[in-house]
Amino acid sequence: MRRGLVLAGLALALASAPAACTDSSFVAPPPPAPDAGRADGAATPPPIDAGAPDARDDDAGGGAGDGGPPHVRIMAANTTSGSQQSYEAPGIRIFQGLAPDIALVQEFKVQGGDLRALVDTAFGPSFSYYVEPAGAIPNGIVSRYPILASGAWTDASVSDRSFAYARIDVPGPVDLWAVSVHLLTSSATARSTEAKQLAGYVSASVPNGDYLVIGGDLNTESAGEQALTDLAAVVITAPPFPADQAGNTNSSINRNKPHDWVFARANLDAYAAPVTIGAAAFPAGLVFDSRVYTPLADVTPVLATDSSATGMQHMPVVRDFVLPQSP
Repeated sequence: MRRGLVLAGLALALASAPAACTDSSFVAPPPPAPDAGRADGAATPPPIDAGAPDARDDDAGGGAGDGGPPHVRIMAANTTSGSQQSYEAPGIRIFQGLAPDIALVQEFKVQGGDLRALVDTAFGPSFSYYVEPAGAIPNGIVSRYPILASGAWTDASVSDRSFAYARIDVPGPVDLWAVSVHLLTSSATARSTEAKQLAGYVSASVPNGDYLVIGGDLNTESAGEQALTDLAAVVITAPPFPADQAGNTNSSINRNKPHDWVFARANLDAYAAPVTIGAAAFPAGLVFDSRVYTPLADVTPVLATDSSATGMQHMPVVRDFVLPQSP
């Protein structure tokens, strides 16, 4: 349905001007002009291969555009690799293979700094994105659906990232607030402080009737950490939890700690659906590890070695939701 890997596109500068939003770091997809607004003489990126299979099985009968209920895949990803904490070939292939509609991205960086080219390659040129405007390892959100507003709430505990949020016009009458977070590694107490602060921002800013998802690299050491109890004031943090094919719910590189999460507010959690990839179904969501996932043909172009790439941070977490149709 979508494209294969086109890493060469990351090296090419796209000159199309970003659309304005409430924050200057929001970038909408280029307008459908003959050359997407590219300046005369600018390089044209290689075409994206739209024929490669991906991990979405709703295309033929359950997606938003075919009369079925809108099926939305949300993914939390701190899948940078290499020595620069940036997105390289392994993390890009994982995005392509799992095909999220909305991604809550940590360490949202790429060598050369061209995030538009990264998004085009990893997700597609029609996707919008927001990245917080400051910080050495910024958080961000990528979305298939229009981003209506975006910004960052200050994390008073750390200086190199904030809590990035985007209000997204998902299919149906209710907007989705997506919050991308990256909590500290220093201690459970520090993470609890951050979680309380985030819950306060949500309570003050997100309308009660809107959908809400909080996700990302929480760096939690266990599912019983106080930070999850603190976040339970605004999202559902109770089991069952996403897992791999062996039932392992841990997302750290060594697969022994549950660092990464996708949590939904109760009104969205009510529409949670199994993540279905090929013949496999994951009732509570998927923790994806290319080292153990089979068959990899269902998540082309992912390689078995991608999750063990040098400097790879964590395993991504995927959850699916089937939203009610508009009245």
